[in-house]
Amino acid sequence: MAAQSPECDFSPMKELIKQDIRSTMEKLEQLLARLDQDERCTLGEFENIKKNFLDIESRAATFYLNCYLSPFMERYMDLSLAIRSLSGRRHGALIAVERADSTSPFVQPGIPINAPVSHSLLEAIFYPGNPLHDGAVLIRSNLIVSAKHVLPLTSAQGNERITGTRHRAAVGLSEQCDAIVIVIVIVVSEETGNASFAIDGQLYPVITP
Repeated sequence: MAAQSPECDFSPMKELIKQDIRSTMEKLEQLLARLDQDERCTLGEFENIKKNFLDIESRAATFYLNCYLSPFMERYMDLSLAIRSLSGRRHGALIAVERADSTSPFVQPGIPINAPVSHSLLEAIFYPGNPLHDGAVLIRSNLIVSAKHVLPLTSAQGNERITGTRHRAAVGLSEQCDAIVIVIVIVVSEETGNASFAIDGQLYPVITP
């Protein structure tokens, strides 16, 4: 199913994205002129512009994630804070946020939690060694319903962003219903936690405010 266009007002973030796009366009124009005027190598400029595009994509993904979440939960900023903290601490996580479609037909039963959404509780659940950290947390409205869910895995091939089981689970559930699935995957070789979210079978990198 196609994602509905979200209706929300995050004007400051939207303006920041627009400024970033304009700045990158100016850099492209400057690079284009330099190619005609300079003989020196411009590969460094290409690398910087590529990084700018990736930063814009990540910032835009954050904007749309908050837009998609806000009609279905009031405490989406608590979720954003948890993503930022978990990613910064390099703690892996898998969080499914139910929207209009019920996730019940697609996920295996988990351990009941039934507590209000809070960044501290989410961070505690996904703390390494916690018995609940292995599996997905299910959020419905402003409630952490349960934890330790097993999600369906995607069979999609050829997507370089899908690098492991958590990614495959995030994309897999988003293919079955309109849930948004947030995934934080630990890439040991880079010593960093990469946060993404899946919607409609697509995976997007995300940063937090």
